Amino acid sequence: MSTPAASTVPAPVPAAGENKFQIYLRIAMLLAVITGVEIAVIGLPFTPWLLIGTLAVLSLVKFMYVIFCFMHLRWDKVFCTVLFFIGLVIAGATMWALLKLFSTPESIPLSVAVQALTGSGRLA
Repeated sequence: MSTPAASTVPAPVPAAGENKFQIYLRIAMLLAVITGVEIAVIGLPFTPWLLIGTLAVLSLVKFMYVIFCFMHLRWDKVFCTVLFFIGLVIAGATMWALLKLFSTPESIPLSVAVQALTGSGRLA
């Protein structure tokens, strides 16, 4: 029997005097602060495009922290990270295409369109 091969991915090295618990606690606090900022931004009188843009950027930052720290992409091979982001792009493009597809007037069911045209929901 052969001995198992050593892992090629280096383990995360905490700074001097810092353990993994402190690292994860710091990340959790940062994520909590970003969530608090998101909640506070909702109540501010921003235009809709600025509000949605701000929330999207903050959500993207939180997403990157989670995948790089908790899913260990920071220490993974670059190929695995690239595969992850290819899937993310495909999922985002699919979501965008579905939103565009179902936001057209042609996607409204015929019964709803007839009710909207007649106004009362009954045909005359």
